[in-house]
Amino acid sequence: MSNEILILTGLIFLAATLYASVGHAGASGYLAAMALMGVAPATMKPTALILNILVASIACIKYYRVGAFAWKLFLPLVIGSIPLAYIGGGMSLPNHIYKPIVGAVLIYAAAYSFFTAHKASTATAFAPPPLIVLLCAGAALGFLSGLTGVGGGIFLSPLMLMLRWAPVKVISGVAAAFILVNSIAGLLGLITVAPTLPTGIYYWAVAAVVGGFIGAEFGSKRLGNPSIQRLLALVLLIGGVKMVASA
Repeated sequence: MSNEILILTGLIFLAATLYASVGHAGASGYLAAMALMGVAPATMKPTALILNILVASIACIKYYRVGAFAWKLFLPLVIGSIPLAYIGGGMSLPNHIYKPIVGAVLIYAAAYSFFTAHKASTATAFAPPPLIVLLCAGAALGFLSGLTGVGGGIFLSPLMLMLRWAPVKVISGVAAAFILVNSIAGLLGLITVAPTLPTGIYYWAVAAVVGGFIGAEFGSKRLGNPSIQRLLALVLLIGGVKMVASA
């Protein structure tokens, strides 16, 4: 095993553990880690989507079992997102376009992770939005998910928190299921253009599964650690800046 594969295995394990603790699957963390290690952009999207599916599956089961889920939110979101995630997954962007887009996503994820690290929702009144809003939000986030290789949860969670669509635990459960469905749709779309996978994918898959199990087990019962979230924000920021700078 090369040093690059070994280092990425450790980074992916850490990303999966942290992200699963808040109902996410870790795609932005995996993309940041791969960007830091200089992984070819052509292999980044399929790798992130595969790891996303593994971790999101675990998170879905954990959150659903503790009742942290809402079908009324989830179904309209994925009805809107599935076809657009498939379309986005089948689109292969040139490096000079793909890198800035992913870099911007990572920088956004860094800001979100940093500024929400010490906050917990204290809202007690929640109001699910109209059906058309959920359908449109799902469509937009589904397309972005398939296009970049993220699952969309990093955008869906803050939207639901800000607009008070549901309690924090329910948001985490819905986000996990949303990520899973979008990642599958995006990967199916990507398969149509015959993607290539890196040699370390098997090691990274094991690391993601173990980390995802630990994180989801912890997160489904309690909130995450603010200090770790801030550290993650730094990694995301460095990865995002590197992607933009190398475009």
